[in-house]
Amino acid sequence: MAATSLSLLTLTVAATGTIAQHRFVTPAGLQTGAGENAIGASLTAAVSGAKIPVQHLGIASVEAGAAITAGASLKADADGKAITWVTSGAKLGIARTAAAASGDVIEVLLIPNLA
Repeated sequence: MAATSLSLLTLTVAATGTIAQHRFVTPAGLQTGAGENAIGASLTAAVSGAKIPVQHLGIASVEAGAAITAGASLKADADGKAITWVTSGAKLGIARTAAAASGDVIEVLLIPNLA
């Protein structure tokens, strides 16, 4: 079953680097690195200088970086993909659906944070 999304707030962000679709995005317009804070998830892919829609609030479709259990707290890996939060890094959301492996696109309830 394909992941669905429910956007409560989507804003346009100027990409300052290459961003893949369904990845966490930083306030600076970059794809997140490991454990970094994010303002939301990319709805499309973009290259530096392009405008990209970023979902800030709601349920977003995010690519998993590993197997994830539904209900797990999430953070970003080095490629901006969702992985299970264990002890450190900014908590970015809660998995609404499970991922069997890296590359699966899951539903994530985005959590605004101040990390």
